[in-house]
Amino acid sequence: MIYKIRLILDTKEDVIRDIVIGYNDTLEDLHNAITNAFGFDGVEMAAFYLTDNEWNQGEEIPLFNMSETGESISMQNFTLKDVLPEEKNKLIYVYDFFSMWTFYVELMTIEENTNQFELPSLLFSVGVVPDEAPDKEFKSERTDGNDDYSSFDNFDDFDFDDMIN
Repeated sequence: MIYKIRLILDTKEDVIRDIVIGYNDTLEDLHNAITNAFGFDGVEMAAFYLTDNEWNQGEEIPLFNMSETGESISMQNFTLKDVLPEEKNKLIYVYDFFSMWTFYVELMTIEENTNQFELPSLLFSVGVVPDEAPDKEFKSERTDGNDDYSSFDNFDDFDFDDMIN
């Protein structure tokens, strides 16, 4: 079986790559295919994030095992067929945590392997990767409807010991 996967770089201009990869390949293999398809050197840290259909970020699967507890959570321990079992399943991929290149990864189709492709292969390419990753804005959402953050002006005067007592 082969997976046809669409990769969309999170930029203002459309930058899209479609690749084909074996369903028994690992997330590390997909990471390598993505870096090749977009022209990155592949030496920076990266991670996949499980996600739902609305692209809400879930559990992280890093390139290398970062746990000190001996848990073996890394890209090489997850096959595509286990992480993306059905068409339209999605992942978020982040490459280079300093630049934060962010990609939307979607499994488009699962097909029989007719040995027509050398795996992995680039099938389709639209757009040019910008020289620099777009700036990411991380904003806190206020649930009370008040956007006034002036209450944090005297944060240094706040006594954490009062919260304990």
